[in-house]
Amino acid sequence: MTDIADEPAPTAPPADSHPPEWLDLPDGFALRRRTAADAGEMNSVIVRNNAHLRPWMPWAAGLPTLAHTAEMIRLGSQLWEQGSDFLYVLVHAERPGGVLGMFGLHRRIGPGAIEIGYWIDQAHTGRSLATNGAAALTGAALRLVDVERVEIHCDEANAASAAVPRKLGYRLDRIAEGPIAAPAETGRKLIWIQRRPAH
Repeated sequence: MTDIADEPAPTAPPADSHPPEWLDLPDGFALRRRTAADAGEMNSVIVRNNAHLRPWMPWAAGLPTLAHTAEMIRLGSQLWEQGSDFLYVLVHAERPGGVLGMFGLHRRIGPGAIEIGYWIDQAHTGRSLATNGAAALTGAALRLVDVERVEIHCDEANAASAAVPRKLGYRLDRIAEGPIAAPAETGRKLIWIQRRPAH
């Protein structure tokens, strides 16, 4: 245990270390920073998509309560302010309160890199929304001052997720062996990479 007074005061990250809170996508869709007001819609879409998500998402093993979703949003907001994770909801620009999926940028893969995560409401799959959202986040991530590389990770068996980085020109860098964390996983994770273009 340490005395809190011994810890360094937090410093605000530079402005260009955060992506925009709103990103326009084709066909009238957008990615919007998620907020506390999204708790009800987010909880509904997660519960509605549980069977769709459970094979691939370890966190979908059970159904979240509204209180759990609200807490997840609160923690995500803290991470945004700290500059480590940037969490979005997919919306239609004419109905920005409706949640059609979720996206994120995560600084969990080491210095100079950021990882994109995404999933789409099953009723809205097959419309290039994951691809368009990941494209927008790739561009936003590579404009961050400290990001040289963007990665997308997915299980080898998840063909739908793997199609997204392939369409966007990511390079399959390697296949990493790891523990199986969700029912449909093989334990073989595809690591896709896109680097900042050389000037």
